[in-house]
Amino acid sequence: MLEAAKRFYHHTMLNFQTFSLLFTLLFLLWKPATGKSGCTDKCGRVHIQFPFHLRNSNLNMKHRTDYPSGFDLLCTDAGETVLELPSVPIKLSVKSIDYKSQQVQIYDPQNCLPRQLIKLGNSSIAPFNFQSYGASNVSFFRCNSMTCPILQLYFSDDFIDPAIISCTKVSDVFSVQWQVLDDSRNTVVMEWSNPDCSSCEARGQNCKYKNGTQGETECFICPTNRLPRSTIVLIAAGGVVGLILLVLLVKALFYVYDYYKTKGEDRARIEKFLEDYRAMKPTRFTYSDIKRITNRFSESLGEGAHGAVFKGMLSREILVAVKILNDTMGDGKDFINEVGTMGKIHHVNVVRLLGFCADGFHRALVYDFFPNGSLQRFLAPPEKQDVFLGWEKLQQIALGVARGIEYLHLGCDHRILHFDINPHNVLIDDHFIPKLTDFGLAKLCPKNQSTVSMTAARGTLGYIAPEVFSRNFGNVSYKSDIYSYGMLLLEMVGGRKNTNMSPEESFQVLYPEWIHNLVEGRDVQVTIQDEGDVKIAKKLAIVGLWCIQWNPVDRPSMKTVVQMLEGDGEKLIAPPTPFDNTVSSRTNTVVASRHHNFELEIIHEIEEE
Repeated sequence: MLEAAKRFYHHTMLNFQTFSLLFTLLFLLWKPATGKSGCTDKCGRVHIQFPFHLRNSNLNMKHRTDYPSGFDLLCTDAGETVLELPSVPIKLSVKSIDYKSQQVQIYDPQNCLPRQLIKLGNSSIAPFNFQSYGASNVSFFRCNSMTCPILQLYFSDDFIDPAIISCTKVSDVFSVQWQVLDDSRNTVVMEWSNPDCSSCEARGQNCKYKNGTQGETECFICPTNRLPRSTIVLIAAGGVVGLILLVLLVKALFYVYDYYKTKGEDRARIEKFLEDYRAMKPTRFTYSDIKRITNRFSESLGEGAHGAVFKGMLSREILVAVKILNDTMGDGKDFINEVGTMGKIHHVNVVRLLGFCADGFHRALVYDFFPNGSLQRFLAPPEKQDVFLGWEKLQQIALGVARGIEYLHLGCDHRILHFDINPHNVLIDDHFIPKLTDFGLAKLCPKNQSTVSMTAARGTLGYIAPEVFSRNFGNVSYKSDIYSYGMLLLEMVGGRKNTNMSPEESFQVLYPEWIHNLVEGRDVQVTIQDEGDVKIAKKLAIVGLWCIQWNPVDRPSMKTVVQMLEGDGEKLIAPPTPFDNTVSSRTNTVVASRHHNFELEIIHEIEEE
């Protein structure tokens, strides 16, 4: 995740620098079209042309050989335009110049205009005049020696402003022509009438003295050193194209570098994975790894209750199935269960966990890929020869699944209860060896204990043991897995699902009464012609019926189931059916003689840390 953030940062900075360079180049190329000419100049925000001029400017003024006095300006290093009035020793800054109305706004850069106006009084400011508002009487007051004087207009002996009641009058000035603008209280407006260039400005032309002598003015169009606009456009376009090519080259180099860097990291990951693979140790992947392995989830293998499964590739030799868990916002108990449980299991009939992903809210499990899919794909009646595997293969698969469950119950440090054995969770490899998978609902318990306490039913409808739904049938234990296995066997024998969706879409459980009929030779739905196949089908059916006894105590252990399947089945006796009212007295006696009152000790679940 940190590496992805770094890549995003570098990519963003590269784009930012690229666009910054692009806009800078456009600005530099476009600036000659709007900058200086031979007749104008600029200081800060103030546009300067005849009759004003800058004393400290190197501007070529060959078209104006004479300037009127009093219009010279000074441009400071800070970009302020300064006007020094010729008749009064004060300097004021120029805020703006309006050449059409021939007005200039001046202000005090120290923000104390009254201090300058005291010096001015009602003196002449030729060649300028104040904008005419009528003559006014003005008084200046000082309220503090360190502060700016206060200017009071229209003073009268009969009126005292409360703001200046405690201040000292400094000066009175009568019949002044200037007036401070109300918007800032620090700006006054001056006008000039000579030279008169308003008509030239109205026509969008420049102005100068006629014949180079002060007096009459004339209008002219100022020549410019600017390039033609078409030439500027071509230069700008060429510059932009060149810059784009440069950016593309830089990006190409960056991506080449990133590609080979990523390739190197991928190679290191593969080497690390192969080490873990040989050491039978699950590898932890990032979510970016998962997306790359699955080619961005391009090939779906199906979707179950706990998440979608996608085909992936770790190398040319190693294909994988990647399960993306749905419950990414939960507490992650199912995920921890599956990783913790699968990491401890190494058995030929249990699918191997190659790796996992726990990256933020993203959780995934990586298994070996089995192109044959699950056992569900091969459940079909014998007459469907294109799907039906044959009774020998079905017996091998049933025995393999039984050995896998036996390993879970007895072969690990703790007893592992699967709680979700069904055809979808039995995968078939290239050699038709079954592999148990999906340990999201699995629980651990000590080997010397038999049952586990549960707060809610878990599993797949049609395969869940009765005691998981109701404790009236007994305690939940490893016998619950045996019930699910029994239902799986019956479905293999019958070649049909043991659950069915009714037209009203209610889930109905079809009890395996017809399996009893098959065992007793009364079933006509399953056609078996070969005598050897009949023995296999009958053996699988009898074992399945024993495994689905409602009382957990009546079910055999998985070790016994394996022994029953490995035998020839000649001595196997079918258990009684609860659906036949004509059950023989011998069978009832056998059932009555069983230890139905035997209670299994209840223990608590062992949660993995």
